[in-house]
Amino acid sequence: MVPGPETVRSFPARMPQIAARLLALDFPDDFAPGARSAVRTCLRIQPDEKVTLITDRDTEQIGAAIARQLEELGCRWNGFLLEDLVPRPLIDMPAAVLDDMETSQVSIFAVQVQQNELRSRMQMTDVVNRRHMRHAHMVNITAQIMREGMRADYEQVDRLSQQVLERVRKSKRIRATTASGTDITSEMNPEYKWFKTSGIISPEKWGNLPGGECFTSPGEVNGIFVVDGVVGDWLCARYGLLESTPLTIEIAGNRITRCSSANRDLERDFWAYTHTDENSDRVGEFAIGTNIGVDRVIGNILQDEKFPGIHIAFGNPYGEHTGAPWRSGTHIDVVGLGFNIWLESDAGTEQIMREGKFLISA
Repeated sequence: MVPGPETVRSFPARMPQIAARLLALDFPDDFAPGARSAVRTCLRIQPDEKVTLITDRDTEQIGAAIARQLEELGCRWNGFLLEDLVPRPLIDMPAAVLDDMETSQVSIFAVQVQQNELRSRMQMTDVVNRRHMRHAHMVNITAQIMREGMRADYEQVDRLSQQVLERVRKSKRIRATTASGTDITSEMNPEYKWFKTSGIISPEKWGNLPGGECFTSPGEVNGIFVVDGVVGDWLCARYGLLESTPLTIEIAGNRITRCSSANRDLERDFWAYTHTDENSDRVGEFAIGTNIGVDRVIGNILQDEKFPGIHIAFGNPYGEHTGAPWRSGTHIDVVGLGFNIWLESDAGTEQIMREGKFLISA
């Protein structure tokens, strides 16, 4: 374990109590490389910048590992433990957090989310987007992810992501299939922007950590998507890996027309989630995972959506970035396995993935 409070330097009287508590907290030694990668490689925080760190009781050891890196870097930072501010699940993001973000260049959100908290997260990212902050979204980060996905070579992931980005931006149509039955075609809208969130986070677009994807909002998706990986949001923790009980989603005109699974609870919960508002069943995101440091899905959407392959999401299209003009109060990702991917452009058709392996080099 990392040394305890007896080895931590004394704290200035002005340091908030939560920051001091995080710095005094023990955490496993093998969290340190992932925390260092987040602070120094992915966010590239500078000593003269200010950071807002948000965590919760279930994630405070990971928050402590990040706090230690911030302190070693010598930057100014404030830490917040959500349960010390308001009851969970959150209705709104606490005002103290949002106010602190108004004077920060960087924010880090390392929290286990609860059902119906998306609104509060959107309030936080609204500040991020308006102020063009560098923001690391570490939703449902776990010890396993700190030891695996957060230790990827993000410079290499970024190089591969850039190659994918350059190709998909020219694509008019993308087709994807899997041996389990996925067969979808996405017509791309040239008015909508593609982004890479490779783990190297810039003011242009906040990113999830671990990183590794290229995404946009599609023009129109049609076909069948078999979710034999995982589903997102709070359903991920409830249902875990879906390889033995996949969820089959039929999509027409960018909308869900039917879904089915041997797990009827999953089927009902997914259908209810994707019919929360008028656009909850609409494909809002089309993405290609590019984190080649991840070799399997683990039942956690934060890492699993970066697994090499296709994932799509129903609901909010991140229109402030992609340019999609509609909005939804929900957003749920679905991940499949073992993809074949073809990109169609004016120059012809190029296959960039076969059975889950990229055919282009990093």
